[in-house]
Amino acid sequence: MPIQIWSDRIWILTLDDEPLLSEELISSTDLVQKAEIPPEMVVDFSAVTRVGSVNLSQLLSLRKIFVERGGHMKIAGLTDAAWGAFLATGLDKVFDFTPDVPSALAALQLDL
Repeated sequence: MPIQIWSDRIWILTLDDEPLLSEELISSTDLVQKAEIPPEMVVDFSAVTRVGSVNLSQLLSLRKIFVERGGHMKIAGLTDAAWGAFLATGLDKVFDFTPDVPSALAALQLDL
């Protein structure tokens, strides 16, 4: 499972490239939905080189859960190619981005 429980409130989701990316997003969404307390989550994209429309849709679904339940989600470590997908679709204005996982963790801790 690509989720690491970093603290009692913060989870780190480390994503891989396809063919695992879609499966990891689905299983992570299921885990977040089942969590009693909405976690704060860092989504580490540093190993992802391509993001497709299905993946963007999955991320929007995951983000919706966080928004509805009062949690936060930060996307960290985007490669240039993956960043292009967010820019081309306008989703760069929807998600919160940080350059890397440590920066995302620091930002989440300030939000708590």
